[in-house]
Amino acid sequence: MRSKFEEQLNTLNQEMMRMGAMIEEQIQRAVDAFVHQDVQQAEEIIKGDNEVDHMQKTIENLCFQLLMRQQPVATDLRVISAAMKMVTDMERIGDHAADISEITLMMSDSPYTIDMETIKAMASETLLMLIHSIEAYVEKRMDKAQKVIDHDDIVDNLFDQAKSELVTEIRKGDGNAEHIIDMLIVAKYFERIGDHATNIAKWVIFFLDDRKGE
Repeated sequence: MRSKFEEQLNTLNQEMMRMGAMIEEQIQRAVDAFVHQDVQQAEEIIKGDNEVDHMQKTIENLCFQLLMRQQPVATDLRVISAAMKMVTDMERIGDHAADISEITLMMSDSPYTIDMETIKAMASETLLMLIHSIEAYVEKRMDKAQKVIDHDDIVDNLFDQAKSELVTEIRKGDGNAEHIIDMLIVAKYFERIGDHATNIAKWVIFFLDDRKGE
């Protein structure tokens, strides 16, 4: 019975890694589409969000099966509950990739006219947080998870900088105010992705903390 349970736990781990890789790719492609105003790629990302949602349901069903059909010990329960929490954050990150892509489509009617460097920096740092949070789960690295949590301050500071710069652009009154507001919304999405990556890292620490004495 236990060997079957361990097999299902291994399947859960593999599915989590698959979903992690999926959302990493979605965010990377969403960033590229946004920066380069790639309409075709943005449309593909929006369509691909259904696959992320399906993956979430698959993992949640597997977690419920582990809880209902087997007899998990306390350590198992922490792993399963952490997976269920993490997959929710992963799904929200996938949603934000689609959200950014929708704004990319709305802004595709004219070239960007303002400096994009701070938002690009936000995108880069946020993607790094996401990658490291998934790596922390796969590698079972508490130290790497903690670095993700600490890194969130960098993204928050970049968001404050981006917001200040965009508000200044609006006050100038010589640009496209609607586009600038859309840029601010995109920056907010990157901040939220950073928050979700932080949540994933915290759940990694949650289930690893219980294993230190093993």
